[in-house]
Amino acid sequence: MGGVTMGASALYQGVVTHARTTPRRHRLRYRIFMLLLDLDELSSVLGRLKLLAAGRFGLLSFRAADHGNLSGGDRTGGDLKAYAQGVLADAGIVADGPVRLLCMPRILGYGFNPLSLYFCHRADGELAAILYEVRNTFGQRHSYLAAVPAQDAARGAMVRQTAPKRFYVSPFMDMDLAYDFEIAPPGEAVAVTVAVRRGDEPVLTASFWGQRAPLTDAGLLKAWIRHPLLSFKVIAGIHWEAVRILARGIGLRRRPPPPAYPVTLGEPA
Repeated sequence: MGGVTMGASALYQGVVTHARTTPRRHRLRYRIFMLLLDLDELSSVLGRLKLLAAGRFGLLSFRAADHGNLSGGDRTGGDLKAYAQGVLADAGIVADGPVRLLCMPRILGYGFNPLSLYFCHRADGELAAILYEVRNTFGQRHSYLAAVPAQDAARGAMVRQTAPKRFYVSPFMDMDLAYDFEIAPPGEAVAVTVAVRRGDEPVLTASFWGQRAPLTDAGLLKAWIRHPLLSFKVIAGIHWEAVRILARGIGLRRRPPPPAYPVTLGEPA
């Protein structure tokens, strides 16, 4: 099915879970909300919403410069749709239709997105590829890109993709790992699961499930009331979990240099 109608800019409220299986079992769960922004609509969406500030301080805000991972570290905050389509073009993937970004907003001027997703469509509205933008707590970014087979996009199937780990994120995880992505693209709900494995051995599974709501000032206010310190909660949770993991005797891994190329190619699983 085409994604244009179901994938319009929206608000998704739901739950994040993390479950580590090795070397020690560890689990956490918390509620968040995310924005789905159709990049063709971005200026009009930001123009009509009073509670979502564009590129400046606000109760909630969105800054294009928080996204994108251009070669040489260029984070100009320019045209994110052109950026995403350029990354796909370099990989030989045609996506000349809508591009929609799933991310968290800044809260009171602060934002941190461990993972943002670009859903990139062809002109007929079918999903062509997903670009996964990863950020670590050391101020670095890296992206993973994988195409969506036409037959899967056409029948609205669950998207399953895989990529080798190339970017240092957690100081408690080795680099010789792989990511398996399982995605239910945005519709009435969205689901994102990232399973980390070493060979066939599962290491960690992280997931987000959210229910769609209209992207309005009223909806944003309700979401903020439920999660008034969303960004701060996410970064504080990361560091608190690090303390708990250290207390369980899991040692730190040395941080290697970032990858030479800002995008790692994956493939359908």
